[in-house]
Amino acid sequence: MEAVIFVGVQASGKTTFYRRRFADSHVHISLDVQRTRAREEQQFAACLKDGKSFVVDNTNPLPADRARYTSRARAAGFQVIGFFFSTNLKNALHRNNLRTGKQKVPVPAIASTLRKLQAPSMDEGFDSLYSVEIGSDDSFIVTPITPNQS
Repeated sequence: MEAVIFVGVQASGKTTFYRRRFADSHVHISLDVQRTRAREEQQFAACLKDGKSFVVDNTNPLPADRARYTSRARAAGFQVIGFFFSTNLKNALHRNNLRTGKQKVPVPAIASTLRKLQAPSMDEGFDSLYSVEIGSDDSFIVTPITPNQS
């Protein structure tokens, strides 16, 4: 059982990465999809109870945001894996401008998330941690983060 926690600003590639890598095997937990913390909590609790692997596809910019998932997942016997989507404001805004309709995020929201974003570290309770960058060909470059890097 895996609890996968994504960390990164809006338009950093998190949902696309989920679709390419985890859609066939992990439940997608996303505040954007569930629309309320209560619904998100229900889905999260059901995954823990039923032993279903899941991905939390939210920005999770602060250690406290991630702790709401990591501590309970570890207590339920899940392997906790973090993916940090490393990007800069220019690239996030470029990808955001490719979006349409409600998927497009206001620029101040992206900038605000980037300002408060704190990279995750192994001491937050992750069993493994990876950095994710988007290559020039829209591929994902995934690199393990070792304990002394975090």
